[in-house]
Amino acid sequence: MSKLNQIKIPVDIQSNNWKLVRERDGLTKQSAEVMWVEFNDEGRFKSKHDEPAVDRSLIMSPFNQFFTWQTTTITEIVEERDDYIKFKTQNSNYELWKLNAND
Repeated sequence: MSKLNQIKIPVDIQSNNWKLVRERDGLTKQSAEVMWVEFNDEGRFKSKHDEPAVDRSLIMSPFNQFFTWQTTTITEIVEERDDYIKFKTQNSNYELWKLNAND
């Protein structure tokens, strides 16, 4: 088959749009998307959110049993901007950046 007659297969390449860094050891995780989740008193999923808040946990995509990372629940939001949040959880401190397309 010549190059002119090749069939093109569309591929969706996920870019990493978010970068999370844990303060204590510099552990770095990246993902295409993030989601904030809330759990009930029994520790079961209650609801998902687009915005961070105290008592929510961060989950980094993909959103299935193979997610990139999940934090414990947020205890304090230290600083928040459109493309950045610094927060404390039950056992760690984190910084999360929304990356530009060129990063």
